[in-house]
Amino acid sequence: MTSSPIARAGDLAQLVGLRHKHFIVTLQEGFEFHTHRGILQHNDLIGKPWGSQVFSHMGSPFFLLQPSLADLLIDIPRNTQIIYPKDIGFILITMGIGPGSRVLEAGTGSGSMTTALAFVVAEHGQVISYEQRPEMQKLARKNLDRIGLASRVDFKLRNIQEGFDETNVDALFLDVTNPYDYIPQVRAALKPGGYFGCLVPTFNQVEELLYALRRNNFAFVEVCEILLRYYKPEPARIRPTDRMVAHTGFLIFGRRIEPSTDERAKALLDEVAAGLASPTEETE
Repeated sequence: MTSSPIARAGDLAQLVGLRHKHFIVTLQEGFEFHTHRGILQHNDLIGKPWGSQVFSHMGSPFFLLQPSLADLLIDIPRNTQIIYPKDIGFILITMGIGPGSRVLEAGTGSGSMTTALAFVVAEHGQVISYEQRPEMQKLARKNLDRIGLASRVDFKLRNIQEGFDETNVDALFLDVTNPYDYIPQVRAALKPGGYFGCLVPTFNQVEELLYALRRNNFAFVEVCEILLRYYKPEPARIRPTDRMVAHTGFLIFGRRIEPSTDERAKALLDEVAAGLASPTEETE
């Protein structure tokens, strides 16, 4: 995504029309974009300031905007359920992922989480994404290529039961059906103190994962879910919208620790095992 104030050839552009119907296209000289409300010439869009109102050959109005990362994720072509922006933002912040991070992901799927990871690690970071279904990896590569982020991702086609090639990574995120079966492999790949994250949809998956994390010396474990409610932006009648983005999955986080056998460490280890110690909670 460019910082230029005007649309240029090669940029991703979002065209937002009536009733917020929107399309995301890559601008290319000499191309046309066809909609049910008419045709827009790419040449007429290139060179215009972002935020401009433009019109199709039928006179239908559109706004020319730069898509946000959330727009790109929601628009991503998919064969599977994706992780949504409301969860992704919290995941990235909680797991300390940013420019220069080296991050492992397992369960590439359609590539929504992969896209977000590649975006935030920036040019000097690295994302390694494992997937065992060739057709899903092919789709994810195509999605990352579309927005120019594929060079930041090392795609690997393999069952993670065999373990990861990498060690000492900063963070590892699992998006697989049975994450509790792979926690020893996760521990071997993470650096000491590294971040683990996972999303699962049901209580029984959370329960099994918590037992697995405890067995494999992960601490500061947290379980949460993100609920998102929008409001109608009408000053005279502000109220919640009719639909709410509620439960999409449980988020589980933890950190690889190196427990001591020193007797002086026992009290803290007991707190950690009981889930009473958390680095994100204020304690005395």
